[in-house]
Amino acid sequence: MMPFSGGIEATANAALLLSIAAAVLTLFQAEREPSLRRSAVKTLAVALLAVISSVEHGPLLLTGALVLSAAGDAFLSRIGERAFLAGLGSFLAAHVLYILLFAMSGGGAGMLFSDLWRPVLAVAMVLLAAAMATLLLPRVEHALKMPIAVYVAAILAMGLAALTTQSLAVIAGAILFMVSDGILATERFLTAGTSPVRLPMRYAVWITYYAAQLLIALGILLG
Repeated sequence: MMPFSGGIEATANAALLLSIAAAVLTLFQAEREPSLRRSAVKTLAVALLAVISSVEHGPLLLTGALVLSAAGDAFLSRIGERAFLAGLGSFLAAHVLYILLFAMSGGGAGMLFSDLWRPVLAVAMVLLAAAMATLLLPRVEHALKMPIAVYVAAILAMGLAALTTQSLAVIAGAILFMVSDGILATERFLTAGTSPVRLPMRYAVWITYYAAQLLIALGILLG
């Protein structure tokens, strides 16, 4: 049974299947050198989620966040500090849109205390963000310190904003997004280049990241 109205031939359902296929194919390309083909497939996975949001008349904030995320994927699939900073900026903008989306669709800050598990998760998010900042900032180049600090603050705000919503899918997606970024930062800045764990970490980054985007998109569109 497909999640959207119509059968497999419906645009949203077909785009979802293609998105999942692109996400799986990206895993098989993790060991390959950067190339336009590799970048295109990686970008397509989340770009198709943006298409689904558009054809299903989802919130513009959701569509925009997914488009910016796809752009971030394209930048981060390339090599170099400029590409990294462009990707960081794209995801920072995406998180701002997610924060606005969750704030507008959620129940306000009071929701953080509506259930016992919400403040527990909020504290866990704060601790994770603090750990990321504490470990990363002393070890990155000076030019990256401020962008990374701002990004960590933004993704924490995104996670906390998700906790004000009623959607468990959105909350799970936000948590996975934070976990994915934590693994990515560890792999990129804290793990030796010759370490055998780097490849498994790349798989973990992509799996948690794509699952995060998928859960947030479906949580909003089907909620």
